[in-house]
Amino acid sequence: MSDVVVFHSVLGLRPVELGFAARLRAAGHHVTTPDLYAGRTASTLDAGFALMAAIGWETITRRARDAVRDLPGETVLAGVSMGAGVVQSVLPHRPGTAGVLLLHAVGALPAGTRAGLPAEVHVADPDPIAPPAQVAAWLAAATRLGAEARVFTYPGVSHFYTDADGPGFDPAAAALTWERGLDFVRRSAPGSA
Repeated sequence: MSDVVVFHSVLGLRPVELGFAARLRAAGHHVTTPDLYAGRTASTLDAGFALMAAIGWETITRRARDAVRDLPGETVLAGVSMGAGVVQSVLPHRPGTAGVLLLHAVGALPAGTRAGLPAEVHVADPDPIAPPAQVAAWLAAATRLGAEARVFTYPGVSHFYTDADGPGFDPAAAALTWERGLDFVRRSAPGSA
C-alpha cells in the first residue's frame, strides 16, 4: 500500500482526478486529492488558465505544500497536466518521495533528486503542451539525475485523453494509462521489490 497525492489539472479538481483516486483506493492505497482552486472549476482550457491566473501560482503551490505537510515522506506525488508543475514545486520539499507520476505534462525534477527515484510520464504523441522534444529533454535530465525514469506516449490522441468529460477522451488510451499508473504506484510502494 502507498500514500498518494493527486494534483489536479488547470481545470480544477474534477471527475478525471477523482476517478483516478477511486481506482487507487480500490487497489488499497491511501489517496489525497487537494482542491487547489477551493471548489472552483473550469470547462475549457482558456477558462482554466484564467482561473489559475486569478488564483495565482503562489497560492496554488502554497495550498499544495499545505496539503502534503502531514502526509508520510514516502508519498507518491502524481500530477495531472498543470498538476505536473505543482509536483515540480512540491518535490524539492519532500526528499523522501516514493515516486513521481506525471500525466499529460512534464515537471522538472530538482537537482539533488535522490538516486533511484521512480518517475514516469504519460503523454499524448504529439502533445502541444508536452511536445516530443520537451519530453525527450525531461527523460535525459531525469536520467542524468539518477532517477528511474520512464516515458509512455500515446500516439494519435488529444492532450487530455483521459478526461471522460472532455472532447478528446480516448477510452483505450485512458484505460492503459490508468492501468500503468496503478502499476507504477504499486511498484513505488515502500518495501516493494
